[in-house]
Amino acid sequence: MTTKISIGNTCIGGGESVKIQSMTNTDTRDISATISQITALTEAGCDIVRVAVPDFQSTNAISEIKKKINIPLVADIHYDYKLAIASIKAGADKIRINPGNIGALDKTTEIIKVAKDYNVPIRIGVNSGSLPKDIENKFGVSAEALVEAAARYVEFFQAHDFFNIILSVKSSSVPVTFEAYRLLSNRFTCPLHIGVTEAGIGGDAIVKSAACLGTLLLLGIGDTLRVSLTADPIEEVKTALSILRALQLRHGVNFISCPTCGRTKVNLFELAGKVKEYVSALDRCITVAVMGCNVNGPGEAKHADIGVACGDGFGVLFKKGEIIGKYSEDELFDAFVREVSVI
Repeated sequence: MTTKISIGNTCIGGGESVKIQSMTNTDTRDISATISQITALTEAGCDIVRVAVPDFQSTNAISEIKKKINIPLVADIHYDYKLAIASIKAGADKIRINPGNIGALDKTTEIIKVAKDYNVPIRIGVNSGSLPKDIENKFGVSAEALVEAAARYVEFFQAHDFFNIILSVKSSSVPVTFEAYRLLSNRFTCPLHIGVTEAGIGGDAIVKSAACLGTLLLLGIGDTLRVSLTADPIEEVKTALSILRALQLRHGVNFISCPTCGRTKVNLFELAGKVKEYVSALDRCITVAVMGCNVNGPGEAKHADIGVACGDGFGVLFKKGEIIGKYSEDELFDAFVREVSVI
């Protein structure tokens, strides 16, 4: 089990639930726009948010942003150690740095001193594109290289009596990322932030993230996660929630539907889409099923709290496998809405 660490009003590691993180794509200096996006991300289910900090105007914005949000804020720092120090002093709940691009390690030492004074945790992020040259020369761009780089930094931080650490080792390669986290989890007890970096766009990116993160989480590896998509960050949060719900690590509506076949005699795509959209807004821990024929439902879906099984131009509603009504195709969705409201 990893060590428990506090990030603002949230705890990670040590058996705490897996937390979802995303990152704003607004200009952090635009305080209003950044607050608005963080509010939307929070409503979508984001637990921790990261903002880019490329300059001192951005660090100045942190204190104002913090006043208007309810989830921990992470400052993402590259290159300039002074930005990390200013972000901590401005109220960031955590900072993310890659010591490999901060420069000389004495600069990282300055960050550590201030983080210790303010009791702010540091996420050490190692990416395949910024490995120390001696490690890359020895191991190539590999899982072993990522872990060796992380180990070097952990040893440096701990030698300076700093243990308030989260680790991440990311690659755009699913096998490399998976193996790196597997090795890391066997070596350290620091909380782990997991993710496939630069996963891409659309379905392929979602599959990459689900394949890697889902497998890690099933092995008990990962305390926070981000699904990195070239998309609206709300889509990252929705996808992360879907992964956690599929693994039964988060409660929520579990929606199931059959893939359809030649026995289907109704417009199941339309019906399933309407039901899925409706139940997605429900804050319930229930299983909802939409089945296209009497082969799949109610039988195969009898465990569902409520479901629909369709015939030729009609369908039946059932609860826990028991049929409670028969309706025409046109009536079926409205009947479902009435019944699900009383569960």
